[in-house]
Amino acid sequence: MKLQAVLAAALLVAMPAIAQDKPQHSKDTIQATGDGNKVGSRGRPADLAGTSLKVGDKLPSANLVKTDMSVIDIGSNGGKVRILNVVPSLDTTTCDEQTHELAETNDGLDAQVEMVTISVDLPFAQRRYTKSGEFKNVTFLSDYRGNAFGKGTGLLLKQSQLLARAVLVVDKDNVIRHMQVMPDMSFLPDMQTAFKVARGLI
Repeated sequence: MKLQAVLAAALLVAMPAIAQDKPQHSKDTIQATGDGNKVGSRGRPADLAGTSLKVGDKLPSANLVKTDMSVIDIGSNGGKVRILNVVPSLDTTTCDEQTHELAETNDGLDAQVEMVTISVDLPFAQRRYTKSGEFKNVTFLSDYRGNAFGKGTGLLLKQSQLLARAVLVVDKDNVIRHMQVMPDMSFLPDMQTAFKVARGLI
């Protein structure tokens, strides 16, 4: 009984620290992507590479690979509103949290808006990630072949060749209507604002 009490007390002490480890949301964004701009993670800067992109620009063409190894041009949207959930790697806690939020907190928006997650994880790794069946409403695309998406959007991390953490809303004409690129990639983007913008474009 005493041991149970000690363990319970230890858990209560540890809980604030555990809560602090949970990724936090932020409304912050950098003002420009691409060459000459930076993001960071917990104070460590990371250079961006590629073409600068901003709200009002057309989403550039880039061939990405689906989990079945077929190729799709992200610049061809078929007249749909899309939310692009961009993450460095699905194997990390923050990226996993961000992707679950896209899939599970959109309040039925996925019936009218295409939900897309983009990373440089290999298609095989993305397919393994989706095997739990929790992401039937999300299309996963890989930028592992030449980083065409990262370079075209200026979201490529120059040193690591991963993608910066971001969320974009693209309208039916393939114009970017909302873009949040995290200055500190240890924080989650404000996905609820992205949902709100997307609803206004339907």
